[in-house]
Amino acid sequence: MKYLSRLLLCTFVALGAGCATHPSTPTSQAKAQQAKAEATAPLLLISIDGYRADYIDRGFSPTLQQLVATGVHADSMQPSFPSLTFPNHYAIVTGMVPDHNGIVNNTMVDSQLGKFSLSDRKAVSNGLWWDQATPLWVTADENGLRTATMFWPGSEADIQGKHPDYWKPYNGKVTPDQRVDQILAWLDLPADKRPMFLTLYFDAVDHEGHMHGPDSPEVNQALRETDEAMTRLVDGLRQRDLLDKINIIVLADHGMASVPKENSILIDKLIPLDDVEQVSLGEVAGFNPKRGHDFNAIEEKMEQPQQHMQCWDKTRVPARLNYGSNARVPQLVCLANVGWRITTTDYLAKKDGHVSLGEHGYDNADPLMQALFVAHGPAFQSGIRFHSFPNVDVYPLMAHLLGITPKFSDGKFEDVQGMLKAEAAGTAP
Repeated sequence: MKYLSRLLLCTFVALGAGCATHPSTPTSQAKAQQAKAEATAPLLLISIDGYRADYIDRGFSPTLQQLVATGVHADSMQPSFPSLTFPNHYAIVTGMVPDHNGIVNNTMVDSQLGKFSLSDRKAVSNGLWWDQATPLWVTADENGLRTATMFWPGSEADIQGKHPDYWKPYNGKVTPDQRVDQILAWLDLPADKRPMFLTLYFDAVDHEGHMHGPDSPEVNQALRETDEAMTRLVDGLRQRDLLDKINIIVLADHGMASVPKENSILIDKLIPLDDVEQVSLGEVAGFNPKRGHDFNAIEEKMEQPQQHMQCWDKTRVPARLNYGSNARVPQLVCLANVGWRITTTDYLAKKDGHVSLGEHGYDNADPLMQALFVAHGPAFQSGIRFHSFPNVDVYPLMAHLLGITPKFSDGKFEDVQGMLKAEAAGTAP
């Protein structure tokens, strides 16, 4: 009820200070933490959902290119497997691959919690789904740093008893400009209320990639419009004399691949769906045993070579994918080849041919799944091209920038330490 009451108070309005949950009682410890915060540069983490690493070469992101010219641009950033939205956003802020952070798919089943999907607001805001890992905003809060999220998977949930200090329930109708204005409004707060770690999320590039495919004019227009919002952000920071005083990381959760309408694997032609528990479809499909049916026979059949996909028992998923140990991973995992979807005859009939022409979720090593990474600010070197690295490395990098000790993670600070200026690199906390 406490969470529901707070959620009712926190409106979907884009402007304003948002939902504050930070205690305000001054203590000697709090004063010491405040002094530390004042000596630390703010950190703004920006996700442009579905911004494939090579999109920046299309020429529709001039403001991003300006940040590249005076900052760091990685060749690419490799998503974690599966290369889906919620698993990877949580990997970035926890440093844990999905198999370890508990968000193993956008759609999943837990024996105690039931079913999780992106459209289920009750599940998305239930901290029990998220508490297998600790997001950076929780650790920052424990270290006396205020936090703010302008949309980020997990930020609506009460994780380990904490929300970000300021946060917004996701609302896709909030425009990119309104999202930027909220970040700037939070940065305008008095010093004792101002967040030091902030997140900002844009979703138009991903949406158009799904609807029209990554090579469509609609994606190019979404790139333009998102960059215009970035221009508004950069101008706002410059007007506040913050542009060179705030560390900014701009990244994506995954890339995007073209999937023609006809490239559908009809799983119901291969598996008797009445004999299994269907957990998920898409680029990564999952199935669990159903009592009274011979699941071993189904697995034996599906683990044989299949057209346009591979299937494994969860204990036999290739080790390089770091997937299969979590109880939420279905017993049978099927991965489509890039450019294909796993679906059913009934689903296609319901969609009446209106299927997504762009998808992600595939093998995270595939070039089309690689994500954007750009960084700019007082801690980062200027005008350098950096090597590719896994997205879990962003977590220890951010903890270092904030001067806090990270939780145990799959990320390696030494992989990304070289993008920092010598005086900022130091050693991992």
